[in-house]
Amino acid sequence: MEITAIEPRRKRLSQLYLDGEAAVKVDTETLIKAGWKPGMEIDDEELHQLLQESEARRAKEKALYLLEYRSHSKKELADKISRTTSREAAEAAVDKMEELGLVNDEAYGRQMAEYLLEKKGYGLRRARQELLQKGIDRELIEELLEELAPDPEEKLREIVERKYRNQLDDEKGYRRTVAALQRLGYGWEDIKTVLAEFRGE
Repeated sequence: MEITAIEPRRKRLSQLYLDGEAAVKVDTETLIKAGWKPGMEIDDEELHQLLQESEARRAKEKALYLLEYRSHSKKELADKISRTTSREAAEAAVDKMEELGLVNDEAYGRQMAEYLLEKKGYGLRRARQELLQKGIDRELIEELLEELAPDPEEKLREIVERKYRNQLDDEKGYRRTVAALQRLGYGWEDIKTVLAEFRGE
């Protein structure tokens, strides 16, 4: 197959024309490094290798771009990268980031657990669910929650004091408060105990 033209496209890509027809889009820098130019012949194997190198480079670039903004878990990062590259290239890029110390599920899980439990005020159930969605290992989640989770009743007192104290006088407000606290991931027994204290004042 002859490379008949190479045209620039958005997002640092180049359109490769083979035998006069638009064939594939490739990462421009990978193309330059490989030295391919119009008029050259390229076979299937060489094209396949070029595409693999292009995917790998794009996946690494995307990983670095995402990590500049905030930390990610391995799964979360791979999921985001694979929206624009193959899953294989995404996972290889994530492994490379882990090797470089830029991705660390344990450190990220700890940081996220602290944020969910303290800042967001989530109970164990909701925090566990959020961490699982981020792709943190179940065993690690249990360790972190056991270590970091505050006493649920104390946390509930703090939340009720700050947000719901004035809603507990009528039944509708009470029910709304119970529903809100359950959405945060607290169990009914803890909620009932704490709200009884506030209503009994």
